[in-house]
Amino acid sequence: MDYLFAPMEGITGYVFRNAHHRHFHGIKAYYTPFISPNQTRKLTPRELNDVRPEHNEGVPVIPQILTNKADDFLWAAGRLKELGYTEVNLNLGCPSGTVVAKKRGSGFLEYPMELDEFLYQVCDGLSKMGMELSVKTRVGKEKPEEFEELLSIYNRYPLKNLIVHPRVQVDYYKNHPHMEAFDLAVRDSKNPVFYNGDLFSAAEILQFERDYPGISTVMLGRGLLTNPALAETEVSQITQENTAAAPHLTAERIRAFHEEVLEGYRQAIPGDKNVLFKMKELWTYLGEAFEDSAKPMKKIRKAQRMEEYRAAVESLLMEKQIRREPVFPGWNK
Repeated sequence: MDYLFAPMEGITGYVFRNAHHRHFHGIKAYYTPFISPNQTRKLTPRELNDVRPEHNEGVPVIPQILTNKADDFLWAAGRLKELGYTEVNLNLGCPSGTVVAKKRGSGFLEYPMELDEFLYQVCDGLSKMGMELSVKTRVGKEKPEEFEELLSIYNRYPLKNLIVHPRVQVDYYKNHPHMEAFDLAVRDSKNPVFYNGDLFSAAEILQFERDYPGISTVMLGRGLLTNPALAETEVSQITQENTAAAPHLTAERIRAFHEEVLEGYRQAIPGDKNVLFKMKELWTYLGEAFEDSAKPMKKIRKAQRMEEYRAAVESLLMEKQIRREPVFPGWNK
């Protein structure tokens, strides 16, 4: 099984990606948080820093673009080609209300005719540039039945792959994935299909492989934030009864990873207050890897000074056990 790291806005920037790639293994490609081009024809400082080659040395990165305007998409793709990238990913999955209100992300799925024209122009332009396009999509705006028409549109274009998160926009991250829509993609897609959604443990990855033996690539997101070693899962070595071959997460590995992320942010972000905000966001997920972590996590969240924060983290690492198989609890669990 090949594993992709999903883009997580505010978390999986280049500082995080570099540290994760150094301390954990198994990720075939990291997708960047989306670039949102506009009429200024300039990448923001944050966007540019995130995709600079010198910030991603040795890390397999695929930039993601969020827009509903073909000209803006092609401009951004051209700028990324100048930086050395050969593939870009179109975000048709973001469910955020502010994004959807602008007819972007999964909000664009409500306008299939416009999406079809957009893809026609984008694929034509990228072909002339010598670049490839992949698409990360939800299966509709309100109902999974919308996916039949959307899939017929995707089938008209030579996509490198189609990454399907089988929820609709109004699900956000709640409810269960609509696997009947994913089944349709598996059966009828003319492009390679990858899966994304609710794979939080080695056991769930194993079950997915059993259910979909023809799918060789999955994209992981929240599960990897809780268990950064999840992509080290060797499905062929795991059984439902014995997950000893599941990825081994230790306090030592978390400590080394955490230190690199922390120091990376301290170099990239001015002011410890801003750094602590970023680190606490990460612990929202990573804290779930530990048994009985409520009290130390409360100390981490309340820490206002770097010394206080470091002491709270070290207390957690020293005093609490890591779950036998750390699993993001999810909103459905």
